[in-house]
Amino acid sequence: MPKEFFCKMDEQKILELASRLVLAASSGNEDEVRAVSEELAAVLRQPEDENGSADGAAPPLIKDKMGFLKFTEKEILKMPKNFRKTFRASGCTVHVRKRLRSKRGYTYEARYRCDGYNISVSSKHYDKLKELFIEALRNADEGKDVNRTPTSFDKFSLFFFETFKKRKVTNQTYISDLRRLKNHLIPVFGNTPIKSITPAQCQKLIDGYVDKGQGKTAEEIYSLLNQIFKMAIAHGIISMNPLAVVVRERHERKHGKALSKDEEKALLRHTAGTKYQLLFALVLYTGMRPNEYPTAKIEGKFIVAVNSKRKGRKIEYKKIPITPMLAPYLEGVTEFKFPGKPYLSAKLKEVLPNHKLYDLRTTFYTRCQECGVADVARMEFVGHSLGALGNAYTDLSDEFLLSEGTKLDY
Repeated sequence: MPKEFFCKMDEQKILELASRLVLAASSGNEDEVRAVSEELAAVLRQPEDENGSADGAAPPLIKDKMGFLKFTEKEILKMPKNFRKTFRASGCTVHVRKRLRSKRGYTYEARYRCDGYNISVSSKHYDKLKELFIEALRNADEGKDVNRTPTSFDKFSLFFFETFKKRKVTNQTYISDLRRLKNHLIPVFGNTPIKSITPAQCQKLIDGYVDKGQGKTAEEIYSLLNQIFKMAIAHGIISMNPLAVVVRERHERKHGKALSKDEEKALLRHTAGTKYQLLFALVLYTGMRPNEYPTAKIEGKFIVAVNSKRKGRKIEYKKIPITPMLAPYLEGVTEFKFPGKPYLSAKLKEVLPNHKLYDLRTTFYTRCQECGVADVARMEFVGHSLGALGNAYTDLSDEFLLSEGTKLDY
């Protein structure tokens, strides 16, 4: 929204409504929350029209900035019936942007996002914009609008996953978040209209997981729900995020526990003569994450694996030198065949019942520190980011990585 829009708002009214909303949410009064939310949404949508006339004429556009397209009663009567009430409502306007398209002239663009509709029209002539917009409303009413966004929670959340999230995260993150959505959120909200979901409902959901001692799950659910609501705001389905007044406790992450050197030896001795010895040695002496195991392969003097913590969908690889500790286990080996993580985890528990698979990664990182491996090499081995500047200007040579890898001999 343009800066001018906020400057003209009744700030006192907004603060009063926001306070009422917080009190209503804390008391669990869902009817009051819904009523105040709708009233606040109406105020937030309503731009003051200092230059417009009483009959609702459009204010003049500021060059290269946003303006508002308002409709007279006569123009509203030309709209489909189910849109008339909306456009008669106080403050319901259409945003218009005046864009410089060439040295010769401008293009006017009008966009309307509300109740799942995403309607956009443009014209070189401002006077024709209303006519085109009303025609677009008719098309939407007749089902010709292919851009109609679903407004129920289940359909919108799946729409969000397929249209946006799938392009922004790794495949593994996408699958795990989709599982959380289907297991934890859709069973609760189902086909409830998103605009009907209240802060009290969200608070009850988050508190339920916290009370059961599932703080990590509560954080994951909160994060996913927050993404969905933000996208719903962007599509004009809701005007406020119900999570804005939800109170949550920060989950304290449990850190991994490194194996002692005696425990390392015991694990490898107990699995000698089985396929598990090679796999545990590989994990202990490369520090790979469990979901990186299936991607590991030998390339010369390195173990190469996909870095599962990459951002976006771009595939990145990390290189870990074959250290003196790992080399004896790789004689004659050309490829790795990992069983499922549950099998590896169960085998680990047979020998070391107080440890989990991720502790093997913690062990590798700890040994790197104990053996004096350079920080930048250690970060490269485990697939950690060097920061924006470090990633942009650091390109470590194979010779340096191999040299640092030789330090892991204990």
